Amino acid sequence: MALATFLKINPADSVVVCLQPKKKGDVIEIDGKQITVNQDTPAGHKILIKDVREGEDIIKYGYPIGHARQDLKSGDWVNENNLKTNLSGTLEYSYQPVNQPLNIKKENRTFKGYVRKNGDVGVRNEIWIVPTVGCVNGIAERLVSQLKAETKEEGIDAIWAWHHNFGCSQLSGDHENTRKILRDICLHPNAGGVLVLSLGCENNQPDEFMKMLGDYDKDRIRLLVTQKVEGDEVEAGMQILRELYAQAQNDVRQELPVSKLRVGLKCGGSDGFSGITANPLVGEFSDWLVAQGGTSILTEVPEMFGAETILMNRCETTELFNQTVSMINNFKEYFLAHGEPVGENPSPGNKAGGISTLEDKALGCTQKCGKAPVSGVMEYGDRLEHTGLNLLSAPGNDLVAATALASAGCHIVLFTTGRGTPFGTFVPTMKIATNPTLAANKPHWVDFSAGQLVEGRTMQELVPEFIDKVLAVASGEHARNEANGYREISIFKNGVTL
Repeated sequence: MALATFLKINPADSVVVCLQPKKKGDVIEIDGKQITVNQDTPAGHKILIKDVREGEDIIKYGYPIGHARQDLKSGDWVNENNLKTNLSGTLEYSYQPVNQPLNIKKENRTFKGYVRKNGDVGVRNEIWIVPTVGCVNGIAERLVSQLKAETKEEGIDAIWAWHHNFGCSQLSGDHENTRKILRDICLHPNAGGVLVLSLGCENNQPDEFMKMLGDYDKDRIRLLVTQKVEGDEVEAGMQILRELYAQAQNDVRQELPVSKLRVGLKCGGSDGFSGITANPLVGEFSDWLVAQGGTSILTEVPEMFGAETILMNRCETTELFNQTVSMINNFKEYFLAHGEPVGENPSPGNKAGGISTLEDKALGCTQKCGKAPVSGVMEYGDRLEHTGLNLLSAPGNDLVAATALASAGCHIVLFTTGRGTPFGTFVPTMKIATNPTLAANKPHWVDFSAGQLVEGRTMQELVPEFIDKVLAVASGEHARNEANGYREISIFKNGVTL
């Protein structure tokens, strides 16, 4: 059977998406009509299947993705030059709850993870150095190098220092954001041992910071204030690290129910295939995990604009609906307060890949969270309290958002991409390619190709394979970013630097 060369996503759509490039003069048959393509149109991009007048909405995924800048003809290539966003400022919303049962059976699946002293579980057993301030980044790196040389990382998954430039010269909200993210990293169960490395005179005062950790495991999380060390702070740090390492070496993986797994949902370098391959695949996984009693988190608030009502109406309660409204409007006000328009989000790479407006991007982006009800709404830096699907306030920036997901407690981040990206945050960051070209060109970046969906594979075939892959990574198989050694953090900054 010949493979489809275009796709109409929703019966109400006024565009189709090209699964292969189309040439001017090509003819496509849709809804009983033959339409002649008016311009060369790349794969992932949209072709209009009905005439529209200037100002009229163009429909994709069954929703408006903007309006026509001028009169357009059936067969025209629809892109950022002739399509304009409908988004502007904050809005008022009404709660119209939608209940969509998942109807997914429990499978009693497991993964092999580590049980921590407080009962939390992790999918890695690593030694981490967490600087309280950027001034000690160099010391942290030296300690990592020396510990790796001494131990050869035997019996430990990895040794890392989480560099950042903050911890001092920050005020109010930025200072608290830094402290909360660093706290969350220290408490993350993917670490078997943590050295909190301080200078001593920074705004992020070490004793006050350690109080933020609450009732933590003092055998596994240790503090070193370098200004208080008489003599060589590196040797003092190594003594602590050797003790942490010896303890963590005794930790062993054990079979754990998949209900303990927490995953973050993220996309970056999206293209016109994102909303029809990788994002729906991840959405199927998210629904499956939630049905097993597990947890997923969707973030990138600016990339919800234009699709936010879909999420709002899936909230389990009026309180969650109101929290989601606040999350959306607060982020819009953040843009407006800086003199930036709400709707100018798609990057040059997004546009080249076939995404023309923020609504176009958002309606594809939000498919990563499937159809499950929203059971929790979190502020930036918050730690998970609810199982099921959660929404997290964070920007769209890849590393900032991925760090926020991991900090919230996610064991793994599932990252869909159509353009490709090598990075990873401080937990395994799996890349799911939206198209077969990317998967073929960058196999050393890509963990799984959802592009198989345009090569004849079905979602029904692919979902079990993807579940197996995620559980394999949870059980210790390296994600590509880990194999490449690409791991870092980034903390959201809004205000003044002193």
